[in-house]
Amino acid sequence: MSDFWADTVLFLPVLLRGLAVTLELTLCALSLSLVLGMVWVVMGRAKAAPWRWTARTVITVVRGIPIIVQLFFIYFVLPDWGLDLPPFAAGVIGLGLAYSVYQAENMRGGIGAVDKGLIEAGDALGMNRFTLWRRVIAPLGLRHALPAMGNSMVMLLKDTSIASTITIAELTREGQLLAISTFKNGSVYALIALLYLAASLPLSALVRMLERKGRVA
Repeated sequence: MSDFWADTVLFLPVLLRGLAVTLELTLCALSLSLVLGMVWVVMGRAKAAPWRWTARTVITVVRGIPIIVQLFFIYFVLPDWGLDLPPFAAGVIGLGLAYSVYQAENMRGGIGAVDKGLIEAGDALGMNRFTLWRRVIAPLGLRHALPAMGNSMVMLLKDTSIASTITIAELTREGQLLAISTFKNGSVYALIALLYLAASLPLSALVRMLERKGRVA
Protein backbone atom coordinates (compact mmCIF):
# COMPACT_ATOMS: atom_id res chain seq x y z
CA MET A 1 0.00 0.00 0.00
CA SER A 2 2.87 2.35 0.80
CA ASP A 3 4.20 1.73 -2.72
CA PHE A 4 0.85 2.77 -4.18
CA TRP A 5 0.86 6.07 -2.28
CA ALA A 6 4.45 6.73 -3.35
CA ASP A 7 3.47 5.98 -6.97
CA THR A 8 0.46 8.29 -6.62
CA VAL A 9 2.65 11.21 -5.58
CA LEU A 10 4.99 10.50 -8.48
CA PHE A 11 2.43 9.79 -11.22
CA LEU A 12 -0.46 12.07 -10.34
CA PRO A 13 0.95 15.31 -11.86
CA VAL A 14 1.37 13.58 -15.22
CA LEU A 15 -2.06 11.97 -15.09
CA LEU A 16 -3.73 15.23 -14.06
CA ARG A 17 -2.18 16.85 -17.11
CA GLY A 18 -3.78 14.12 -19.20
CA LEU A 19 -7.09 14.59 -17.37
CA ALA A 20 -7.07 18.28 -18.29
CA VAL A 21 -6.77 17.31 -21.96
CA THR A 22 -9.56 14.75 -21.51
CA LEU A 23 -11.89 17.40 -20.08
CA GLU A 24 -11.01 19.86 -22.82
CA LEU A 25 -11.61 17.21 -25.47
CA THR A 26 -14.93 16.29 -23.86
CA LEU A 27 -16.13 19.90 -23.79
CA CYS A 28 -15.14 20.61 -27.41
CA ALA A 29 -16.58 17.35 -28.75
CA LEU A 30 -19.77 17.83 -26.72
CA SER A 31 -20.28 21.32 -28.13
CA LEU A 32 -19.80 20.05 -31.68
CA SER A 33 -22.12 17.08 -31.10
CA LEU A 34 -24.91 19.34 -29.83
CA VAL A 35 -24.64 21.72 -32.79
CA LEU A 36 -24.52 18.91 -35.35
CA GLY A 37 -27.25 17.01 -33.52
CA MET A 38 -29.60 19.97 -33.85
CA VAL A 39 -28.68 20.24 -37.54
CA TRP A 40 -29.64 16.58 -38.12
CA VAL A 41 -32.91 17.10 -36.25
CA VAL A 42 -33.87 20.18 -38.26
CA MET A 43 -32.93 18.47 -41.52
CA GLY A 44 -34.84 15.36 -40.50
CA ARG A 45 -38.02 17.40 -39.96
CA ALA A 46 -37.66 19.46 -43.13
CA LYS A 47 -40.44 19.43 -45.71
CA ALA A 48 -38.00 18.81 -48.56
CA ALA A 49 -37.38 15.06 -48.92
CA PRO A 50 -33.65 15.36 -49.89
CA TRP A 51 -32.90 17.05 -46.56
CA ARG A 52 -34.71 14.31 -44.63
CA TRP A 53 -32.94 11.56 -46.58
CA THR A 54 -29.54 13.20 -46.02
CA ALA A 55 -30.11 13.41 -42.25
CA ARG A 56 -31.31 9.80 -42.03
CA THR A 57 -28.37 8.59 -44.12
CA VAL A 58 -25.82 10.43 -41.96
CA ILE A 59 -27.37 9.12 -38.75
CA THR A 60 -27.52 5.55 -40.04
CA VAL A 61 -23.96 5.53 -41.41
CA VAL A 62 -22.27 7.24 -38.46
CA ARG A 63 -24.15 5.15 -35.90
CA GLY A 64 -23.17 1.95 -37.71
CA ILE A 65 -19.39 2.61 -37.75
CA PRO A 66 -17.29 2.18 -34.57
CA ILE A 67 -15.90 5.42 -33.19
CA ILE A 68 -12.32 4.17 -33.39
CA VAL A 69 -12.75 3.51 -37.13
CA GLN A 70 -14.12 7.02 -37.62
CA LEU A 71 -11.13 8.48 -35.77
CA PHE A 72 -8.70 6.42 -37.84
CA PHE A 73 -10.41 7.55 -41.06
CA ILE A 74 -10.23 11.23 -40.08
CA TYR A 75 -6.65 11.08 -38.80
CA PHE A 76 -5.01 8.59 -41.17
CA VAL A 77 -7.09 8.63 -44.37
CA LEU A 78 -8.07 12.28 -44.83
CA PRO A 79 -4.38 13.35 -45.13
CA ASP A 80 -4.22 11.21 -48.28
CA TRP A 81 -6.99 13.43 -49.64
CA GLY A 82 -5.20 16.66 -48.72
CA LEU A 83 -6.77 17.32 -45.31
CA ASP A 84 -4.12 16.85 -42.62
CA LEU A 85 -5.59 17.57 -39.18
CA PRO A 86 -3.68 17.76 -35.88
CA PRO A 87 -4.56 14.95 -33.44
CA PHE A 88 -6.70 17.10 -31.12
CA ALA A 89 -8.78 18.54 -33.96
CA ALA A 90 -9.25 15.06 -35.43
CA GLY A 91 -10.36 13.79 -32.03
CA VAL A 92 -12.87 16.62 -31.57
CA ILE A 93 -14.33 16.12 -35.05
CA GLY A 94 -14.44 12.33 -34.76
CA LEU A 95 -16.02 12.22 -31.32
CA GLY A 96 -18.28 15.19 -32.04
CA LEU A 97 -19.58 13.62 -35.24
CA ALA A 98 -20.00 10.20 -33.63
CA TYR A 99 -22.00 11.56 -30.72
CA SER A 100 -24.00 14.03 -32.82
CA VAL A 101 -26.20 11.21 -34.11
CA TYR A 102 -26.98 10.07 -30.56
CA GLN A 103 -27.71 13.62 -29.50
CA ALA A 104 -29.94 13.99 -32.55
CA GLU A 105 -31.94 10.95 -31.45
CA ASN A 106 -32.12 12.35 -27.91
CA MET A 107 -33.41 15.67 -29.23
CA ARG A 108 -35.83 14.01 -31.62
CA GLY A 109 -37.30 12.01 -28.74
CA GLY A 110 -37.60 15.16 -26.64
CA ILE A 111 -39.30 17.08 -29.43
CA GLY A 112 -41.66 14.17 -30.00
CA ALA A 113 -42.74 14.46 -26.36
CA VAL A 114 -43.87 18.08 -26.76
CA ASP A 115 -47.61 18.43 -26.32
CA LYS A 116 -49.16 18.72 -29.79
CA GLY A 117 -51.76 21.05 -28.33
CA LEU A 118 -49.06 23.62 -27.58
CA ILE A 119 -47.83 23.47 -31.15
CA GLU A 120 -51.36 23.87 -32.46
CA ALA A 121 -51.84 26.81 -30.09
CA GLY A 122 -48.74 28.45 -31.54
CA ASP A 123 -50.09 27.93 -35.04
CA ALA A 124 -53.42 29.44 -33.98
CA LEU A 125 -51.60 32.51 -32.66
CA GLY A 126 -50.07 33.01 -36.09
CA MET A 127 -46.48 32.05 -35.24
CA ASN A 128 -44.30 31.30 -38.25
CA ARG A 129 -42.26 28.12 -38.35
CA PHE A 130 -39.07 29.72 -37.02
CA THR A 131 -40.86 31.47 -34.13
CA LEU A 132 -42.71 28.29 -33.25
CA TRP A 133 -39.43 26.38 -33.11
CA ARG A 134 -37.67 29.09 -31.10
CA ARG A 135 -40.39 29.75 -28.55
CA VAL A 136 -42.22 26.44 -28.20
CA ILE A 137 -40.74 23.34 -29.79
CA ALA A 138 -37.01 23.77 -29.05
CA PRO A 139 -37.25 24.90 -25.39
CA LEU A 140 -39.79 22.24 -24.40
CA GLY A 141 -38.17 19.52 -26.50
CA LEU A 142 -34.72 20.16 -25.03
CA ARG A 143 -36.20 20.07 -21.53
CA HIS A 144 -37.54 16.58 -22.19
CA ALA A 145 -34.27 15.50 -23.82
CA LEU A 146 -31.92 16.83 -21.11
CA PRO A 147 -31.61 13.59 -19.07
CA ALA A 148 -30.72 11.52 -22.14
CA MET A 149 -28.33 14.21 -23.34
CA GLY A 150 -26.68 14.21 -19.92
CA ASN A 151 -26.16 10.44 -20.09
CA SER A 152 -24.55 10.86 -23.51
CA MET A 153 -22.22 13.46 -21.99
CA VAL A 154 -21.00 10.95 -19.39
CA MET A 155 -20.49 8.33 -22.11
CA LEU A 156 -18.56 10.85 -24.20
CA LEU A 157 -16.22 11.59 -21.29
CA LYS A 158 -15.34 7.91 -21.02
CA ASP A 159 -15.05 7.43 -24.78
CA THR A 160 -12.40 10.13 -25.04
CA SER A 161 -10.04 7.33 -24.03
CA ILE A 162 -10.39 6.07 -27.62
CA ALA A 163 -8.59 9.23 -28.75
CA SER A 164 -5.39 7.80 -27.28
CA THR A 165 -5.20 5.67 -30.44
CA ILE A 166 -4.45 8.79 -32.51
CA THR A 167 -1.74 10.03 -30.12
CA ILE A 168 -3.79 12.63 -28.24
CA ALA A 169 -2.10 13.05 -24.86
CA GLU A 170 -5.29 12.59 -22.84
CA LEU A 171 -5.56 10.64 -19.60
CA THR A 172 -5.39 7.11 -21.02
CA ARG A 173 -2.49 7.96 -23.34
CA GLU A 174 -0.46 9.54 -20.54
CA GLY A 175 -1.17 6.50 -18.40
CA GLN A 176 -0.06 4.11 -21.12
CA LEU A 177 3.23 5.95 -21.50
CA LEU A 178 3.76 5.89 -17.74
CA ALA A 179 3.01 2.18 -17.54
CA ILE A 180 5.42 1.42 -20.37
CA SER A 181 8.24 3.46 -18.85
CA THR A 182 7.80 2.42 -15.20
CA PHE A 183 6.26 -1.08 -15.43
CA LYS A 184 3.90 0.00 -12.59
CA ASN A 185 0.78 -1.18 -14.43
CA GLY A 186 -1.30 -1.74 -11.31
CA SER A 187 -0.70 1.70 -9.82
CA VAL A 188 -1.03 3.54 -13.11
CA TYR A 189 -4.29 1.97 -14.25
CA ALA A 190 -5.81 2.14 -10.77
CA LEU A 191 -5.12 5.88 -10.75
CA ILE A 192 -6.54 6.25 -14.26
CA ALA A 193 -9.74 4.49 -13.19
CA LEU A 194 -10.05 6.67 -10.10
CA LEU A 195 -9.55 9.87 -12.11
CA TYR A 196 -12.19 8.88 -14.67
CA LEU A 197 -14.53 8.08 -11.80
CA ALA A 198 -13.79 11.41 -10.12
CA ALA A 199 -14.51 13.25 -13.37
CA SER A 200 -17.71 11.34 -14.12
CA LEU A 201 -19.29 11.61 -10.66
CA PRO A 202 -20.16 15.33 -10.97
CA LEU A 203 -21.59 14.67 -14.44
CA SER A 204 -23.67 11.77 -13.08
CA ALA A 205 -24.96 14.04 -10.31
CA LEU A 206 -25.88 16.62 -12.95
CA VAL A 207 -27.77 13.98 -14.93
CA ARG A 208 -29.78 12.97 -11.83
CA MET A 209 -30.60 16.61 -11.16
CA LEU A 210 -31.79 17.07 -14.74
CA GLU A 211 -33.93 13.95 -14.47
CA ARG A 212 -35.59 15.29 -11.32
CA LYS A 213 -36.23 18.66 -12.94
CA GLY A 214 -37.61 16.94 -16.03
CA ARG A 215 -40.07 14.96 -13.93
CA VAL A 216 -41.17 18.10 -12.12
CA ALA A 217 -41.62 19.93 -15.40
